Amino acid sequence: MTPGLIVICGPTATGKSSLALALAQRLGGPILSADSRQIYRGFDIGTAKPSVTDQEDVPHYLIDICDPTETLTVADYQEQAQALIAQFHAEGQTPLLVGGTGLYIRAIVEGLKIPRVPPQLALRSQLQSQGQIQIYQWLQQVDPPAAQKIHAHDQVRTLRALEVFYTTGIPLSAQQGKNPPSYPILQIGLDISDLDQHTDIIQQRTAAMVEQGWLTEVQKLIDHYGAELPLLETLGYQEMKAHIHQQFSLEDAATQTVLHTRQFAKRQRTWFRANSAIHWFDAANSDLLSLVWEDIQGQSWL
Repeated sequence: MTPGLIVICGPTATGKSSLALALAQRLGGPILSADSRQIYRGFDIGTAKPSVTDQEDVPHYLIDICDPTETLTVADYQEQAQALIAQFHAEGQTPLLVGGTGLYIRAIVEGLKIPRVPPQLALRSQLQSQGQIQIYQWLQQVDPPAAQKIHAHDQVRTLRALEVFYTTGIPLSAQQGKNPPSYPILQIGLDISDLDQHTDIIQQRTAAMVEQGWLTEVQKLIDHYGAELPLLETLGYQEMKAHIHQQFSLEDAATQTVLHTRQFAKRQRTWFRANSAIHWFDAANSDLLSLVWEDIQGQSWL
């Protein structure tokens, strides 16, 4: 068996973790998380982080690797993931890369060349104060190719491109590119074609998270890091924090969480569907594991 990489991706709440766990047990390989919030300690219930039991059954990596006050860039994630994959390949193992953070997965599968420039908060603040129209004009002057790919109203990407240029002296467009890995990769996508059914699953999962103590988790994070912690403004945590601060009833907070999760899933669906290399499966199919296993066994390198 040639060591490679199996990717399990797709929209949120489609059962990626449970499928990966079953596959990892059959393959005898580890799981690498590709979730941009599961990397943070303390963000457990609301990110659907694998349970302690699951992590004991199958080794999981790239989970709980930094504190919520730290910044882990995509380049940092890529470096750690690539090192782990190389380690497992040396041991003859094929790991599974599992999650819904599309940029993390692209960074590994496509070997994106990512400028190693951490966020420059002071510089960003100075640029932002000039207004989007002005800074976009600057971007057009210093990095025309990047400006062509960035919408004139996209402040986040405009700031990042200028940040890279002013920090390194080299245009972002000149530092980008791809260096795809040489090992074989199988990409498996999970989705649920019946959107009403997917909504029901999201509602059930949200209710289960609340029952598991999600509010207590959010309160502990507020007590320890303060209510202004940026990660507390992310999906689900923002709504639960609003309830704790008596801005929403718990029912309204849950309803808003479901709505925003559906919207997030739609964006994920659009992102992943653009990748023609992904083998798609209906996550609601009762024979899902068998069908995916058949696909895996059909790969010449496995």
